[in-house]
Amino acid sequence: MQAFLGIFLLLGFCWFFSENKQQINYAAVFKALALQLVLAVLIFKVPAVSYLILKMASVIDILKQSTLEGTKFVFGYLGGGETPFHANPESAASPFIFALQALPVVIVVSALSMLLFHWRILPLIVKGISFVLRRVLNIGGALGTMAAAKIFLGNVETPLLVRPYLKNFSRSEIFTMMTCGMATAAMSLMPVYSDILAGVVEFPMQHLIAATLLNIPAAIALSQIIIPNTEPVTEAEVTVPYNFSGPMDAISRGTTDGLSIFLNVIAMLIVALAFVSLTNTILGYITLGEGSPLSLEKIFGFVLAPFAWLMGASWSESQIVAQLLGVKTVLNEIIAFSQLKTYAASLSPTTVLMMVYALCGFANFSAIGIVLGGLSAMVPEHRQTVISLSFKSLIVGALSSCLSAMIVGLLLKVVG
Repeated sequence: MQAFLGIFLLLGFCWFFSENKQQINYAAVFKALALQLVLAVLIFKVPAVSYLILKMASVIDILKQSTLEGTKFVFGYLGGGETPFHANPESAASPFIFALQALPVVIVVSALSMLLFHWRILPLIVKGISFVLRRVLNIGGALGTMAAAKIFLGNVETPLLVRPYLKNFSRSEIFTMMTCGMATAAMSLMPVYSDILAGVVEFPMQHLIAATLLNIPAAIALSQIIIPNTEPVTEAEVTVPYNFSGPMDAISRGTTDGLSIFLNVIAMLIVALAFVSLTNTILGYITLGEGSPLSLEKIFGFVLAPFAWLMGASWSESQIVAQLLGVKTVLNEIIAFSQLKTYAASLSPTTVLMMVYALCGFANFSAIGIVLGGLSAMVPEHRQTVISLSFKSLIVGALSSCLSAMIVGLLLKVVG
């Protein structure tokens, strides 16, 4: 199958652009890839593991429903309450308002995360996962802590857990940290993705959680090929990002942080979609064969189609897959998931599921700005290093998600 060739070429691409081929720790890279494969097999083929992830997904669904009670009280029918009118089933209009019904869960999850940190529950979970990553992948405690916390937190919040140790990070550790951030998504946004993917795949939240778990070892493996670590690893223990005076203080701070994310997502979506429309309008003056106007989607489809085929998609599907990958990288994953829902009927079920894994991550240009701003403030000593590695971390983060998608596709096709 072409996906085998795709995985080989992807790893070869990273090896070719490695900064120090002689220092690559092939044993550690192999362990990381093996961990990714083992996790994929456990998730898809071991009922107990699938059940556990499904239960994790159900908890997030409960949070979504609880959030809906708050939005209905504050916004009425605009927030998901009963409409004072009868919606026409034949109309394309929908009473569902994305900003007021899907996004507010970001605020609730952020507040809950801070409360769990205050109660020392989330740090205990993070330490457990970090212990496994440190032992299996031979990475330092600080990096292992951040990789484990990335399952729950975003690109800016995660480094705060080991902020006192960031100044001691090697260039390789900084790159791996940035790549893990690009390759994964935060738990606070997964309910938003799940709402978009409802009806596209079965149990979308389960697959989104699984994607984040698979993308972490993939990001560690690929980043260690690109920039091998030649210095002593940085050890650390989890530190609570904030000093809360009590549970209400933790909830208050989490709510404020969540509101910032909520407003940022709304603003980025408005601007991103506006720029897409503006760019397509300009490109539309250039016509292709049969008078078809040029667009960003067609450019992505043409340039990335061979890579999409190497991922395991059929050639007839490759242009759509390539468009989705391009939209996710240039714009963001929310818009890409929305387009996946539109194109799902034109793709095979296996390809649709592969794209859920390939699109689940923050590897886009807007994320570079967020990472640069956050890390430059937290560790000014490494500001120039962070800037120099930002674009490279985006590319490797995107490839990490694609590697997970390839493995999932192979597993479904070979094992069934």
